[in-house]
Amino acid sequence: MIRTVPTKPYTDQKPGTSGLRKKVPVFQQEHYAENFIQSIFDALEGFQGKTLVIGGDGRFYNREVIQKAIAMAAANGFGKVMVGQGGILSTPAASNIIRKYKTFGGIILSASHNPGGPHEDFGIKYNAGNGGPAPEKITDAIFEKTKTISSFKIADIATIDIDAIGTIEAGGMTVEVIDPVKDYAELMESLFDFDAIRANFKYGFRMRFDAMHAVTGPYAKEILERRLGAPNGTCRNFKPLPDFGGHHPDPNLVHAKHLYDEMMGADAPDFGAASDGDGDRNLIIGKGIFVTPSDSVAMLAANAHLAPGYKEGLKGIARSMPTSGAADRVAEKLGIGIYETPTGWKFFGNLLDAGMATICGEESAGTGSNHVREKDGLWAVLLWLNILAVRGESCKDIVTKHWETYGRNYYSRHDYEEVETERANALVDELRAKLGSLPGTSVRGMTIASADDFAYHDPVDGSVSKNQGIRILFEGGSRVVFRLSGTGTSGATLRVYIERYEPDKARHDLDTQEALADLIAAADDIAGIKSHTGRNKPSVIT
Repeated sequence: MIRTVPTKPYTDQKPGTSGLRKKVPVFQQEHYAENFIQSIFDALEGFQGKTLVIGGDGRFYNREVIQKAIAMAAANGFGKVMVGQGGILSTPAASNIIRKYKTFGGIILSASHNPGGPHEDFGIKYNAGNGGPAPEKITDAIFEKTKTISSFKIADIATIDIDAIGTIEAGGMTVEVIDPVKDYAELMESLFDFDAIRANFKYGFRMRFDAMHAVTGPYAKEILERRLGAPNGTCRNFKPLPDFGGHHPDPNLVHAKHLYDEMMGADAPDFGAASDGDGDRNLIIGKGIFVTPSDSVAMLAANAHLAPGYKEGLKGIARSMPTSGAADRVAEKLGIGIYETPTGWKFFGNLLDAGMATICGEESAGTGSNHVREKDGLWAVLLWLNILAVRGESCKDIVTKHWETYGRNYYSRHDYEEVETERANALVDELRAKLGSLPGTSVRGMTIASADDFAYHDPVDGSVSKNQGIRILFEGGSRVVFRLSGTGTSGATLRVYIERYEPDKARHDLDTQEALADLIAAADDIAGIKSHTGRNKPSVIT
């Protein structure tokens, strides 16, 4: 039986850079989740009888919303739903399922790297048939539907046992509960030299992988320990928990400091890595050296040909605008295209689909390739393992040799989290207002060469995305970027990105914050960060 349930619109359901994210109590409001899911369906066409993928990162409220989504998919006319066992599907694994089985699209329940729990974050996003996040034209259409929704459709079906792999019929629709790891593990085996990595472990190579009690745990356990032969215990915190064990599942030097400390110790493993809540981000730390996400993108691109899946070379490299220019120098040397996009993986989709880019990356620890249409944390870790095995060098040696060849981009991101929204908006508005007067002026002895509000002109479909981040570029190649993030759920997060290029290898071992000190001070001089936010220092420095 299909019911049409009357409802009223909520005014706060505008998707951010990757879906709708709010606190759990917000999603628990009457019909809140149903409204957004119905708005997704109402914004789409041509899915009658088609297949929808549903999964999430296992966070609190995941199971309840999966049951709602299944029942609503049946009521709205989907012919089949594929759902990960236990409600688990990492974001890259969901993208792979959509692509491999040519489904209509997918609903992914995650708030990515944000905390989980009864009073923490939850999220819903739609991925299109190419496996990637819905483009802006779809998310805009979804938002418009949320403004006028008056009812939603739901089938009266029994609760689906999503813990049992198999197929059942419900509400006139097929529900298939699938192994969430199998297809993804097979894809990884097709891309990387598992024999070389396996041999490296056999000969004593040691690594530590921290899944942060998030979704990547089952994937890492299966691939690293069972298929590649890493010693039992290589994977830590591998059981996904609704509250991520009470920790913040963001793989950075603040929330994974224990891993950093271990990797800097006297008896450190050869390689350390971590992933985030939904498995699309990564942290890379070699023995005695942290690899910044921006550097990691460049180094993976420079060495990708060592993996079987990329032996023919790369078509191009794409990076988000705030990501450092390290990858640009690799692209130049390889003679391939380099593309600078706004933040948000959805902007890479057109480039990947058009065959213009092979590897993409963001400074926020997201890296991936054309194998799926999402960033992929475990993929990045496996490519690093492939490179380390084939080159037979330490991570630190590979990094320092890369800098000697290409120069070093000193780079840091300063986050001011949960700033009052009005204060954050005032900072950005005032900064935009004076952009035209900044070029030619001097700050802390550095001359500003140009200043703008980044606008992206998509080379594939011609679309334009404006107001994507304020750039202050200095003579000599240094820059500061200001951007309000769309991934938080409380207040506003101001992100400030600081970068300096250093070609002299004699100056490649400086402390990053010291190397950027004058630019950090200049950023406050230009934007009035302290006066606007009331903060004397960032919440997080990465």
